[in-house]
Amino acid sequence: GKILRAREGFGEVSVRNLFAAIEARREISLERFINALGIRHVGETTAKVLARAYGSWSAFNDAALKIARGDEAAREEMDGVDQIGGTVVDAVARHFGEDHNRKLVEALTGEVTILDAEKAASDSPIAGKTVVFTGTFERMTRDEAKAMAERLGAHVSGSVSKKTDLVVAGPGAGSKLKDAQKHGVEVIDESA
Repeated sequence: GKILRAREGFGEVSVRNLFAAIEARREISLERFINALGIRHVGETTAKVLARAYGSWSAFNDAALKIARGDEAAREEMDGVDQIGGTVVDAVARHFGEDHNRKLVEALTGEVTILDAEKAASDSPIAGKTVVFTGTFERMTRDEAKAMAERLGAHVSGSVSKKTDLVVAGPGAGSKLKDAQKHGVEVIDESA
């Protein structure tokens, strides 16, 4: 563990959490692993997006190494992922461009089994659509509804814009419902 602790920017807490996860079962989800690498600008949400987009550690690692070597096609592919922009791509390039980071990654991947990401469904009616949830839900919490929509391949957003495809409104929906009407976005209720 000394090699990790000596790494600048790899906080004591991340290290402890990572070792706890490793000791617990030596299996870690792809999104947690990407998040644990401590890449700048890559927090929990971005790690989840990258994990879903690439599906497996080998696919993500290959892409990251290519981007670090300046491969334009790999760069464009990552930049094309919904919610991922130049800032994240540059951060990945810098991170994987550093020798000690690559060595650390190799050391870690030797210790754990990185589970493939749950592939978001691409054949559901809401795959690829941007969905906003508003109001209170009776059958499930809003977080559960969001997680379900993500599993079905939707992109969940917090605000309504012209780009929104669908608003799911529960009782007590306020301004977001008005925004949806203003932008002519389709509105459905929880049961739909």
